[in-house]
Amino acid sequence: MASVSYHISSLLEKMTSTDKDFRFMATNDLMMELQKDSIKLDEDSEKKVVKMLLKLLEDKNGEVQNLAVKCLGPLVGKVKEYQVETIVDTLCTNMLSDKEQLRDISSIGLKTVISELPPASTGSTMTANVCKKITAQLTGAIGKQEDVSVQLEALDILSDMLSRLGGTLCSFHSSILNCLLPQLTSPRLAVRKRAIIALGHLVLTCSGNIFSELTEHLIAELKRNESTSTTRTYIQCVAGISRQAGHRIGEHLEKIIPLIVQYCNVEDDELREYCFQAFESFVRRCPKEIDPHIPNVMGLCLKYITFDPNYNYDNEEEEEEEMMETENGEDEEQESDDEYSDDDDISWKVRRSAAKCLEAIVSSRHDLLQDFYKTLSPVLISRFKEREENVKADIFSAYISLLKQTLPIQSWLHASDASGKDDVPLTMLQNQVPNIVKALHKQLKEKSIKSRQGCFSLLTELANVLPGCLADHIPALVPGIVFSLADKSSSSNMRIDTLSFLHVLLCNHQPEVFHPHIKSLLPPVVTCIGDPFYKITSEALLVTQQLVKVIRPLDKSCTFDAKPYVKDLFAGTLKRLKAADIDQEVKERAISCMGQIIYNVGDHLSTDLQPTLKIFLERLKNEITRLTTVKALTLIASSPLKIDLRPILGEGFPILASFLRKNQRALKLSTLTALDILVKNYSDSLKPAMIESVLTELPALITENDMHVSQVAITFLTTLAKAYPSCISKISGSVLAEIFQLVHSPLLQGGALNAIIDFFQALVLTKTPTMGYSELMKQLTAPVYSSGSAGASVTLHKQAYYSVAKCVAALSSACPKEAPAIVSQFIQDVKNPRSSSAVKVLAFLSLAEMGRTMNLSAQRELKTVILEAFTSPSEEVKSAASYALGNISVGNLKEYLPFMLKEIGSQPKRQYLLLHSLKEVISSSPTDGLKPYVEDIWALLFKHCECTEEGTRNVVAECLGKLTLVNPSELLPRLKKQLSSGSPHARSTVVTAVKFTIADQPQPIDALLKGSIGDFLKTLQDPDLNVRRVALAMFNSAAHNKPSLIRDLLNAVLPSLYNETKVRRELIREVEMGPFKHTVDDGLDVRKAAFECMYTLLESCLDRLDIYEYLNHVEDGLKDHYDIRMLTFIMLARLSTLCPNAMLQRLERLIEPLRATCSTKVKAGSVKQEFEKQDELKRSAMRAVAALLTIPEVEKSPAMAEFSSQIRSNPEMASLFESIQKDSASLPTSESMDMS
Repeated sequence: MASVSYHISSLLEKMTSTDKDFRFMATNDLMMELQKDSIKLDEDSEKKVVKMLLKLLEDKNGEVQNLAVKCLGPLVGKVKEYQVETIVDTLCTNMLSDKEQLRDISSIGLKTVISELPPASTGSTMTANVCKKITAQLTGAIGKQEDVSVQLEALDILSDMLSRLGGTLCSFHSSILNCLLPQLTSPRLAVRKRAIIALGHLVLTCSGNIFSELTEHLIAELKRNESTSTTRTYIQCVAGISRQAGHRIGEHLEKIIPLIVQYCNVEDDELREYCFQAFESFVRRCPKEIDPHIPNVMGLCLKYITFDPNYNYDNEEEEEEEMMETENGEDEEQESDDEYSDDDDISWKVRRSAAKCLEAIVSSRHDLLQDFYKTLSPVLISRFKEREENVKADIFSAYISLLKQTLPIQSWLHASDASGKDDVPLTMLQNQVPNIVKALHKQLKEKSIKSRQGCFSLLTELANVLPGCLADHIPALVPGIVFSLADKSSSSNMRIDTLSFLHVLLCNHQPEVFHPHIKSLLPPVVTCIGDPFYKITSEALLVTQQLVKVIRPLDKSCTFDAKPYVKDLFAGTLKRLKAADIDQEVKERAISCMGQIIYNVGDHLSTDLQPTLKIFLERLKNEITRLTTVKALTLIASSPLKIDLRPILGEGFPILASFLRKNQRALKLSTLTALDILVKNYSDSLKPAMIESVLTELPALITENDMHVSQVAITFLTTLAKAYPSCISKISGSVLAEIFQLVHSPLLQGGALNAIIDFFQALVLTKTPTMGYSELMKQLTAPVYSSGSAGASVTLHKQAYYSVAKCVAALSSACPKEAPAIVSQFIQDVKNPRSSSAVKVLAFLSLAEMGRTMNLSAQRELKTVILEAFTSPSEEVKSAASYALGNISVGNLKEYLPFMLKEIGSQPKRQYLLLHSLKEVISSSPTDGLKPYVEDIWALLFKHCECTEEGTRNVVAECLGKLTLVNPSELLPRLKKQLSSGSPHARSTVVTAVKFTIADQPQPIDALLKGSIGDFLKTLQDPDLNVRRVALAMFNSAAHNKPSLIRDLLNAVLPSLYNETKVRRELIREVEMGPFKHTVDDGLDVRKAAFECMYTLLESCLDRLDIYEYLNHVEDGLKDHYDIRMLTFIMLARLSTLCPNAMLQRLERLIEPLRATCSTKVKAGSVKQEFEKQDELKRSAMRAVAALLTIPEVEKSPAMAEFSSQIRSNPEMASLFESIQKDSASLPTSESMDMS
């Protein structure tokens, strides 16, 4: 300690030296000391340091002053509170001094101190006290209005303070407001501007009353309209407030908007500009409140975007000649200077702000697209001729926004859901394409680079939104493209933009449209490949790759002769392919481009082909380029031109084999694909030794840890088995062992399982001695049969039985002669009383898989065997038998279906299992086969739809739903009739049946469903609780899988949906359990279903929801039962990303329940589950809080600031919050890992 004070006192001594260098160095050393965390000052040193630094602020040398100011920052956190107050007092006094330099340095000092004060949330009182001191002084200085520069500094500091520590100044807010409002009429514009900024920071944290006072004042002043200049300021102020705190100004818009509309018509360009800026901020920040005014605002924008009073656009034809003249005769302009100069014309500002406002409307109102194309699009297109470059850029960007809104949504949700409704804007756009091209194609040759770039980015967006729409206009666009590529004055960005547009154009249009223009397009592109700037080269190679496909498309016949162009393309690309010292991206693209050239025109390369392939071989040996080269070789090997690869296969094949050992997953996958193509297309050129080198690498690739690699490896094995049956005997036992391991793995399904099935079929057909039908069968089923014996510990997962059964069926279908014997064996296994249940399950599943494709009616005892199994004690055997009956019936409907229906009618005990069999039949049979039986099945199902067992009813419903798909036009109306049935059980079955008719793929029933789903949804108001619950489940399924069914019904359905989110007192009952009373809420399941629907609507129909109404119900859910709170927390997290503005407006009300959840304590004697439950709730609530904190500007809300400080100060909450943030930080990275 002593040494520190000693060191510091020696520094202070030097600071009094007369030599400015000494003072400078000493101050610098002091700064270094203060920045150390470990430093502690005693009271005496503190006093001296503070006094000294304040003195140095008035030092004669500017550099010393600057350093002294910098020292104040770290000092604030190191000294006691009263010292900070001393510093602040001195600085504030100096602010009012007459010396300008001292004033400047003091204001910098104050800003430094403010930025270093600890935020209020840390709970220190110092910040509040210091701020109060500064505020009192500042408001005084601002109010005096003596010296403008003092006022400006003071306003600046006040803004800083409000934006960082606004919440701590609550007691001063009204005095700050009273001091700022008069500044809005200050004679100096700079003062007004800074006052507006300060007010913007104030409204974020001030109370409701102060906010109302401010808006009342602004509205009153706008009505008085004393002078245009002050009105401008007030409109700017309104816009500023709305930008900062749009969620609060919403309720006042009704009064504000008419005033601003009225000022748009005043002849004052600046005023108009501010009006449009205000509109723009309202559109972006108060979407709900501005809604009724949108048509009006849009009308004004469209009127003023063409507002150019001092320029005559009529003589468009003569325009070009005029331009020529003015370029030569520049001196003519000077004479008319005194009348009106172009510098006075600020009408462009009006046009620009109108264009920006339009862009805001377009990007926030997807629902008005059709109106936009009627009214707004033609006006914007007519303004592409705008003469002012900045305005033109904004007009382009507004139109690009419109195109982006039109882009059809590319998600799985909507892909299956393409209804005609969304195509209207696209058709309207299609009709306007000629006008767009007409307006732009001349500009592609203008001098201005900015406007050319604008044109290209607009055309690129257009070609993406409507592929093929520019086909008729290529002749108009090509000269512009060539001009920008060849023009010497073009910047490199200009060329890159042009090339990327050309790439999009080539990708999105048919090759024929370009053929007439190849002659002019190709040379400039080839020149760009040789450009020294790597970004241009790499774009040019991409374009070339696409051009090659265009000049000789191999997928259709084409008359265009590509030969004359091959030489240039090849030479340009080869030069880049050979170069070793170029950018990585260029290397990769040169390899891909050359691959494409060989694929499409390899037969024209004659002697050049082999040397080029040799280069590929070199690139294959290089770690950086190997992956790209493997992909290029795959492409070349699959070329229909049968390129001769023999010279490089000898050396290339072992290299490829070695890649299978590498740790790079993408490389393994690409290599397997390449080997697969090579074996398919070049089987005669491969030597057995080459193939064996690959075979040894395969066992390691087949594991359940990476199913996709296993699948690709097994597919390759299948190709080998077909192309080289002889080499199969060399497949080591290890490969087979790995494959059997996979078949018995619980993870096997889908693509990998199908690959294994194909492999077994190919394998059996090779007739290899040790791998015949019986050997494979033995190995497949061994684990199951051995598990019956005492010593076996192998228990297979349920999934493995299905996999084995599928493989057994596949082998049997490949060797039909062997099948009957194995079927008999399975039947014997089932009949044998000593068989374990595992053996029976496998036997039934195998019979099921075989029966689906073969006719097993020759086996007389099958029916009795299956029906006997229905009484087996083991659940697994029962369900396997029911699955078997269903699938065997699929293979022979005539024989089995009537039998099954009879049994369902006569055997009430086995009903559930038989219905499951029937479900299998309905889901797996082809519709034509089922048609004759539909009536019988329908009648039978309706007998059982009122069954009291819910499980049985669900199976009946699934059968009904799947059956309806067989003949929708007749059966759907029948389901509808049943809605009026008296029994609630029957109604719930019908509604659930409808749920099973909705699938996420397009189906013939969709149109019919769309017409009648409204009637089924009326059951949301059904008096029976259970019917309402299944109606919600059906609605949820529709919203999730086919939103188009319900989008247009939401207005009618939402009230009933919201109604179900309320807690019903009458459904809560008390149950006595021994000495305890326990409350049971029968309405909980329905509420849960309702909240699940609300969550699904966020994903699929957000644009149709009134988000504020929606949030009211989310708020209720936050106070509900445990399950529902969990759901609403997830909804909050989702809403924070989807509609942050609405969330900001409701923050106060949302935070309370979150705070309550996070701070609950579990009673001390509670059971473990209770603790876990509360823990999970708190985690979920914290996740919602973390999501809310990602909303921009949320930290400026007082409620949120207070809550986050509470979280920080409570150790338990703080550690929970930190762990949540760690979790969310680690999530995205793991996702990106999987992409490779």
